[in-house]
Amino acid sequence: MSILSQNKLPLGSQRHFHTCHVPSFRTWVQCSVTTTTKPKREPHRLVIEPHSVPPTPSLATDGARRVINDPSLLSTWSHRAWVASGCTTVLISLAKSLAGAVNSHIWLEPALAGLVGYILADLASGVYHWGIDNYGSASTPIFGSQIEGFQGHHKWPWTITRRQFANNLHALARAVTFTVLPIDLICNDPIIHGFVGVCSGCIMFSQQFHAWAHGTKSRLPPLVVALQDLGILVSRSQHAAHHRPPYNNNYCIVSGIWNEFLDKQMVFEALEMILFFKLGVRPRTWSEPDMDWTEAAETPSQLTVS
Repeated sequence: MSILSQNKLPLGSQRHFHTCHVPSFRTWVQCSVTTTTKPKREPHRLVIEPHSVPPTPSLATDGARRVINDPSLLSTWSHRAWVASGCTTVLISLAKSLAGAVNSHIWLEPALAGLVGYILADLASGVYHWGIDNYGSASTPIFGSQIEGFQGHHKWPWTITRRQFANNLHALARAVTFTVLPIDLICNDPIIHGFVGVCSGCIMFSQQFHAWAHGTKSRLPPLVVALQDLGILVSRSQHAAHHRPPYNNNYCIVSGIWNEFLDKQMVFEALEMILFFKLGVRPRTWSEPDMDWTEAAETPSQLTVS
């Protein structure tokens, strides 16, 4: 085997060794080849220069911004008119109860009737909340807008604190007006008015109690915080459980006194089974949670939006 002499190479050059096999003499020849350092351009290779790409805002942030800036959160004069009419009918009922108690010198019965109205209002709010959370859609007659609002509330629960007062209450105020006004016109019994006035008032304002349950303690009026701590209004901690999987508990939003009983006795689960076997309708909570009910967090930039 012969080895060719290797010359010293200048700096900046590279050595490439090529091994050549000569079959006839069964020898190996090592060759030294000098090449320049300038890289050879390959015309068929596609070179992509890196460039900065602006980050794409998340869908949650965009959706939250759209919800926050939604003009449907604002009150209209129609909303205010319905809330005014609802409050008027409730106040008339309470005034008739008070006047009747003074004239007949009976106080215990109207007071007890008012207490019963307060307790049943909490139960009614839970049944209503359960129904529109689990059944129907935006196209459902009469209740469609309420169903859409409550079902979307699980995605953006904190937006209820951005909804203006009359906007939040007008739907229930309209129902209270049509229900209580005839009673005001034809009835003078202080006991009946004690029940009707308190029950209808709590139902109408249940959405405001609901909004306060989503508020932060530092931003709520001290009286509201005190009433929540006493259990007179639904507390923030109790209602927070409704917004955690499986989303099928703590439906009552007036005082929440019914929530423990209804959940332990599985009352709503029994109703769901009855509706399923009788009508073949499945509640939403059986297939949830999905992305529609997964809560989107409020970003710091949205905390100052009013």
